[in-house]
Amino acid sequence: MDSLAGMQVFIRVVETGSFSRAAAALGTTQPTATKAVAAAEKRLGARLLHRTTRGVTPTEVGALYYERCKLIVHEFEAAENLAMLRQGGLGGRLRISTSVAFGRRVMVPLVLHYMREHPHLAVDLSFDDRYVNLVEQGVDVAMRMGRLADSSLGARYLGTNPWVMVAAESHLRDKGVPRRPRDLARHTCLVYSSVQGDDRWMLTGPDGHEQAVPVRGPLRSNNLSAILAAARAGMGLAILPRYVARESLAEGAVQEVMPDHRLPAQDLHAVFPSPKLVPHKVSHFIDWLKSELRGAWWERAP
Repeated sequence: MDSLAGMQVFIRVVETGSFSRAAAALGTTQPTATKAVAAAEKRLGARLLHRTTRGVTPTEVGALYYERCKLIVHEFEAAENLAMLRQGGLGGRLRISTSVAFGRRVMVPLVLHYMREHPHLAVDLSFDDRYVNLVEQGVDVAMRMGRLADSSLGARYLGTNPWVMVAAESHLRDKGVPRRPRDLARHTCLVYSSVQGDDRWMLTGPDGHEQAVPVRGPLRSNNLSAILAAARAGMGLAILPRYVARESLAEGAVQEVMPDHRLPAQDLHAVFPSPKLVPHKVSHFIDWLKSELRGAWWERAP
């Protein structure tokens, strides 16, 4: 393994605190990662890592070496990407993480479009509704909805993710069309258990007054597709991101309910492991993504 590849391994070992996690993130084996760091220590004549049963941490020399390695690897990747750009494309591998619903409905068509524009770029696209540790998983950029927790991550605002209340005509024919928040009490409601207040829906009326409305119903789920399917089947009212409801609204399978009352919109961010030394492939993809998500992106068919 050459020195540059060894630096990449060392960086990932320090950031993950584990030879096995570093190896998995880089697509290699734990023995290979261990040998790469051992070779660097032998070449430099210095111990770079403290090894314990709980993991690995950098020594004082190792911490200094880590910071310098990050600079060197960043400049190398920037030079490679610059050369690729002069030839009309990006190169290397871009690791993207996204939630399941947003990934399937929005990110897949966008990423495929981006890959067609940059045929030398390889992409790892992973889907997970749970919080993903970008450093440990070796993720270059992740899509995050809602307010960001304070952290050391870098972030770019991409736009807003509006929500809408919907129901099938059969449900409204049976229960009536709600006009005011208090009308929701006579309706069965389908509860998405991850965001938007769970079983308390926040509604802002035409006068700007915000009200938390308790709701109840036969189904609660942490999967947006399940909530949409139940709404289409006439099982109750649902609140959904507009990008999830768009096709069903266009088909007439569901219709918008109480359109004069607003639901909280979520901020959409691209986050990345560090605000410093952002690889060019990451910043280029985020710039492109921001341009694609301008305006009412949720209304545009993929």
